[in-house]
Amino acid sequence: MRNVLRLITLLGLTVPMSACLETHPASSTGGDADPGSQTGITVSGQGKASGTPDVLEVDVGVSVLRKSVSEAMSDATRLSDAVRNAVLAQGVAREDLQTSRYAIAPEYEDTEGKGDRHIVGYRVTNTLLVKIRKLDRAGETLDAVAKAGGNDVVVRSLRFTIQDDKALLVKAREAAWKDAQAKAEELARLAGVELGDPISIDESVGPRPILDRGFAATAEIATPIEPGQLDVTVSVTVRFAIGDQGPIL
Repeated sequence: MRNVLRLITLLGLTVPMSACLETHPASSTGGDADPGSQTGITVSGQGKASGTPDVLEVDVGVSVLRKSVSEAMSDATRLSDAVRNAVLAQGVAREDLQTSRYAIAPEYEDTEGKGDRHIVGYRVTNTLLVKIRKLDRAGETLDAVAKAGGNDVVVRSLRFTIQDDKALLVKAREAAWKDAQAKAEELARLAGVELGDPISIDESVGPRPILDRGFAATAEIATPIEPGQLDVTVSVTVRFAIGDQGPIL
């Protein structure tokens, strides 16, 4: 009990959620104590590692508005084929193409002064999700798409990603661990206790790094595409024993 009072005195009445020292009485029923009742110091640590994207994912295609459905479908098919062939001609593998949207819908317009709506035509939208792995040719590829689709072209949702982020995860995990360990050591020092072994470790990995960019085609030179850097983040929550309590996993 004196140890508990001493810890409370040293730590104060309030301990942050991300770094807390917990004390619980041992079980009175005999036998081995429940791990959940063990004294411990719980901390959270964060780590980050940055890397250069190696894949550009982008939706490309056409959105065609014509007077009739048949005319819209015919022109959309012709232009979509042209866009797909332009992408393939830039060295993109066929397995890196996937239809992301196909839609046919009437388009309406308000009648001026009458307050009603009438159909002005039918819109056919056909887009592909394209993975561009040769980032040094990304600008040329998007320009080729814009040229093939003409005034009906659609290019949206540029997303830079890191296809293989295993090495970055290792670095981020190491940084998160060091952060958590440093916090635990500081709390133990402030409390005047000895830091023991880890009792439990929980890891949380941030969402896959994605960077959205806009796009604007130019007619004379290749559109500049800059991938920049993306961050991989890892968070860990670690509970350490106090003194010679030992690991209970």
